[in-house]
Amino acid sequence: MDTQPHYELLHAEGSTTPIKGWVHGVPLEEQAHRQLQNIAALPFVGPWVAVMPDVHLGKGATVGSVVPTRGAIIPAAVGVDIGCGMAAVRTTLRAADLPDNLALLRSSIERAVPVGNGPGGDHRKLPDSIATRLAHSGLADRLATIKDKHRKIRTDKLHNQTGTLGGGNHFIEVCLDESDAVWVMLHSGSRGTGNLIGTYFIERAREELARRVLGFHLPDRDLAFFLEGEPLFDDYVEAVSWAQDYARNNREAMMARVLHEMRQRLPKFQLEKLAVNCHHNYVQREQHHGESLLVTRKGAVSAREGELGIIPGSMGTRSYIVRGKGNPDSFHSCSHGAGRVMSRTQARLSITLKQHREATAHVECRKDAAVIDESPAAYKSIDAVMAAQSDLVEVVHTLRQVVCIKG
Repeated sequence: MDTQPHYELLHAEGSTTPIKGWVHGVPLEEQAHRQLQNIAALPFVGPWVAVMPDVHLGKGATVGSVVPTRGAIIPAAVGVDIGCGMAAVRTTLRAADLPDNLALLRSSIERAVPVGNGPGGDHRKLPDSIATRLAHSGLADRLATIKDKHRKIRTDKLHNQTGTLGGGNHFIEVCLDESDAVWVMLHSGSRGTGNLIGTYFIERAREELARRVLGFHLPDRDLAFFLEGEPLFDDYVEAVSWAQDYARNNREAMMARVLHEMRQRLPKFQLEKLAVNCHHNYVQREQHHGESLLVTRKGAVSAREGELGIIPGSMGTRSYIVRGKGNPDSFHSCSHGAGRVMSRTQARLSITLKQHREATAHVECRKDAAVIDESPAAYKSIDAVMAAQSDLVEVVHTLRQVVCIKG
């Protein structure tokens, strides 16, 4: 393992809690830096905050940050796409097994897995295979228990959206690695149900904040928190754990449907042992530096020594299967992707359709104006992001996509 630290100590105005940033050679916007300072200033945050190279401004907490807390939890730091993450599996197929007309493969996968937000991204009727998976998982029963305590949490989206992709930066890709092996990779989370849970508890935290007598300054209402020992703390931990399990299950359900569709259209193939399913928006209790901490990874992946993870690029750029080096300075974490360099609004105003089509010319994907905000130019250089965290992970496989499906 490379023992030379690659992080920089970022200025932490108003706080004695250090901010360690793996940001060499990548942009760090001023607003994101201020947001990190606000987080570090909270008395229950520490021993330090770790910042990944894909860092950018987020709601509540900075995307690309690892926030350890003692005896408190911040729902908005986890966000509303609870358990969002990646899954990837390597097949025995090779590039020569793929059809010349990749548009047909793309359209068949789009039919198999509903994409987008709103009714178009829902199942009108849950397929039997996914309904059976959901029934056997116990997730519906656990959600019913959560709803019994918190009647305002809606659960009607659960059956409509299990096994669906969603919109925004969620995607399904068919990729080739350095040996031309075919991979399937996808990115999604806990869909509308997780969003409803996250939104509900963020609002409850704000309500609690209005009743608290604080002995410190809270610079942002989105940093409202629950304290360990409070009933809402336990209820949130239960709900967020459910959403994280559901997100993992949802990725497994989608992967099963994509692979089923590929089996109908491609030569016979097997799945190889190398498969990864990892969260990058979540919180869990972990032991670090001799103490028990609640670690929130907001756009960050666990990278313990030997642990496999996925760092996707953007439409048109490379992605990576990585192995963690277990760096304690980052709380055993790495980046979750390239990270945005433009807001969605800025991307729509700055990137032309011609530029988008040129940047994705080698990929079978959408080329229309509705995905301009996901074009490669809206993201940081994945090469720079990977170089900045060479002490956090090693590259196991380099993937280039040939088919990309966006919601």
